[in-house]
Order: sequence, then structure tokens, then C-alpha cells
Amino acid sequence: MENNKSSLKGRTVYIPRMSYEGARAMAAALHAIGIDAQPVPPSDHTTLTFGKKFSSGDECHPQTVTLGGFMKLLEQPGFDPKKAAFLMPMAGGPCRFGQYSVYVKKVLDQLGFSNILVFSPTGENSYDGFGDEGKGFARIAWRAVVASDILRKLLLKTRPYESTPGTTDAVFNQSLDLICEAIGKRCNSSKEHMEYLINALTVTRDRFRQIPCNYDKTKPLIGVVGEIYCRLDDFANEEVLRVIEAQGGEVWIADISEWIWYTNFRQMGVLRDKGKRFSKLMLAAKIKNFIQHRDEQALLSLFREDFRGYEEPHHVKQVLDKSLPYLPHYGALGEMTVSSGKAMYLYEKGIDGIVDVSPFTCMNGIVCEAVYPKISREHDNIPMKVFYFDGTRSDWDRDIGIFIELAKNYQQKKIKQRVYPNYFLTKQEKSATLAHI
Repeated sequence: MENNKSSLKGRTVYIPRMSYEGARAMAAALHAIGIDAQPVPPSDHTTLTFGKKFSSGDECHPQTVTLGGFMKLLEQPGFDPKKAAFLMPMAGGPCRFGQYSVYVKKVLDQLGFSNILVFSPTGENSYDGFGDEGKGFARIAWRAVVASDILRKLLLKTRPYESTPGTTDAVFNQSLDLICEAIGKRCNSSKEHMEYLINALTVTRDRFRQIPCNYDKTKPLIGVVGEIYCRLDDFANEEVLRVIEAQGGEVWIADISEWIWYTNFRQMGVLRDKGKRFSKLMLAAKIKNFIQHRDEQALLSLFREDFRGYEEPHHVKQVLDKSLPYLPHYGALGEMTVSSGKAMYLYEKGIDGIVDVSPFTCMNGIVCEAVYPKISREHDNIPMKVFYFDGTRSDWDRDIGIFIELAKNYQQKKIKQRVYPNYFLTKQEKSATLAHI
């Protein structure tokens, strides 16, 4: 299987919707290096029909959704397989996801579409194989991930409080267009590209600040962790984030960048295990890590006031260290250790409940479900619940509603209190803050 930039030339790269904004931003990053790309069309019942038709039933829900999305493309008028590439990243650890790119390729070959390229960056090298010819692309792609994470965070922290329903979604879509335009610009330097992106994010920040909202401290804040694809694809998780909001909650979801930081951490760990602590490969990994951190901080600095109380960990080890008593990262690889550690990090931030969104039969979800009761008991009995998804159910209102009631009850007696952004403060609190200053 070819995995290099030149093999993508002249093709359209189709990107699964592991968050719509994430897929759009990654497509824009490819545009910046002259490669056509676009998200896979929205999923629907036909997606599941195709996915189940070409799988055995033992695969997890994300495989059904992604495979079905690719199969739907084959039916579209004008689709040219010789000019198409399907993006299907790989991952190590216990997740079956690592085999899905191989399976997609097998199905395409059986159907006579062997000329479609299946492009498969891997988590084993922190996805360095994405864009073999130009280090510039890896940096643009990273900025795309961070920018889409920021936009999602703005959406989720604003939408539950909007005065007029639909306003936040409209601003989100306008801002996504603006951000993708900046990411996709062909620039002469990395500095110039960053300037375009900072300008776009500054406009985005100001747009969100102008949305009329009625902020309410009694609304419970629900942390969402779990399997990365299922928690971020609105179709795969039956719009569970909106269900949480409709039932009276606000969502803080784990970012895509969190997984990239974890794969960076694992990449350097693998190099150490192979005796390459002092090697060119390790130096390259550390330089990449340093540059990514610097770029991330440059973008996040624009939102210091907006994200007060919503700060993400400074280093992924903060998350992994918290998981040590339950699922140590040196033995329990993959999302299970990240999800359990992030749950405890969110507890420290004053969260009111933890929802784990996972596909049915997902090993990471099953293992986490086994340790969540102990974590809950040792953290003030914070409500924690795994919700499994397989595309067969859409009536989540009752179960989510019950969980929100548990979160509201916990909110009244919890020890760890939230830090709120200044716009949450009442007039009396703002006056007291100014007087103290």
C-alpha cells in the first residue's frame, strides 16, 4: 500500500467525519499543500446498511460507519475510483481499529476497486507518515487539529446558554469556513500561515463573545471521554452531546489533540524501550513535540479569558499519571488509560459527571467500565457512566436525563468546585472582584 504524498497527487482524499470540523480542517490542511480533499458525505441509515453488508458483525461501530461511508461514495454519480483516496488512520494497542484500513482495502479489492488508494498514517510513529515529502504539512495538519479543537470547545461552552436557539450553530459554521480558509492558504512561510490562522481565530473568538447568552451556574458540566471516533462523530453517537444539552447539561469533551499528545508520548517511549534514547529519531521526536507545544500555546493564548476554568492539561503525563493506580499507561495501552486519567483530571476541575462514549463491545470501554466504580468511590462518588453505541438505538433521552439528575445531586455536595470564566459572574461578584483588585 502506497503511503506518500506523491501518490495523493491528482486524487481527492475522502476523510471520515471524526468530528465534522476536524475533517473539514484536515481537508483544508491538504489543500494547503496542493492536494484535493473533503469530508466523507454525512452518514445516514444507508451508511449503516452498506457498512453491515460488507462486514461480519464482529467489527465495532466506527468500522461500520467509516466503511459504510466509503461504500456510499462508490455509488455517487461521477465518482472516479482512479482519482480517489480514502483516509483510514491506524492505531496500536488493544483496539481493533488498527486492522480496519487493511479490511477496507480488502473489501475494495473484492469489489473491483483496487485502484482506490487507502491512505493509512499510523499511531505507532505519531502519524509522521502523513505527508512524506514536506515537513511543512505535518505542522499545518497539527494546527488544523488544534484550531478545530478550539472551535468545538467554543461551541460546546456557548450553545447551552444561548438566548436564541440556533445562534451558536450559525456562528460555528461561519467560523469554520473562515478557519478552513486560513488553514488552506498556500503560504511562503510557517510564520505567514500562523498569522492567517491567528487572525481567523481572533475573529472567531470575537464572534462567539458577541452571542447573547444567559449563563447559569446551576447547569451541570458533564465531561465526555471514551473511544475517539464514537465520541466525536455525531452520527455514530446518536447526537449524544445535544441530548446532554437538551437534558440540561453542558459538555466538556476530550479533544483530538489529546490523542496526538498520547501518541507522541508513546513514540518516545517505544524509542527508549528500543535503546534509542540518544538517537536522531528521539531528537526528531522531541523537536516535533516542542514545536507542536509552541504552536498550540500560540493559538490557545487568544482564548485565555474564554477558557478560564476549561484549561486542558499542560502535558499528557498529567492525565497518564492520574490513571496509574487504576490503568497504568506502561501496561494498559491506548484509550483506556487516557480516558480513566482524563476523567480524574476533569474531577479536579470541578466537573459534575463523567460520560464515557464507546462503541458496543469496545475493549477500551469495557475495561474502563470495570474500573470506573472504584474511581467514583475514591473521588467523592462522582457520577460515571459508560454509554455504548452500535447504531440500533436513538432514544437516549431517558437514560441521559437520569444521569443529569445524578450530576445535579452531586453538584450540590461536591468538594471540588469549578472555576468559572468572568462572564459567569453576577453583577455583585464582578463588583467584589474589581474592589479586591
